Amino acid sequence: MMSEMNRISDTMSTLETSSGYAQPRGHADAWSPTTDIFARGDDLVIQCEIPGVNPDEVEVSFSHGYLTISGERRRNDEDRLYYASERFLGNFRREVTLPVGIDEDSLEANFDDGLLEVTVHGGADASGPSQIEVQSKKRRGK
Repeated sequence: MMSEMNRISDTMSTLETSSGYAQPRGHADAWSPTTDIFARGDDLVIQCEIPGVNPDEVEVSFSHGYLTISGERRRNDEDRLYYASERFLGNFRREVTLPVGIDEDSLEANFDDGLLEVTVHGGADASGPSQIEVQSKKRRGK
């Protein structure tokens, strides 16, 4: 509730100063797109919603087991005075840790209608995560 009130207050302050837009975001405060990660057969699929982003402004990279999706959403502000602006603008970034043994030849990326889909061929782990027992310090010492 408080964060929503702060967002509304910031929006109103922006309108009062007539700058009409939020400050640009950098790497440290980049927004993160809504993402689904799921298995499709033996493949791991990562889908990110990034409507309003041009495909040439999206970068998908893979390094040291991390898939990084980054880019920028821009807006044409010519001849417009916004009364409300709720969509995230500026730089975005999302990192996903991929299973051990994945190489860049296993990755395929497609972008259509604002949905980026990265397929990691053979990346689904059907067994799921391992459960680790949590122990209490009090019990362990007795």
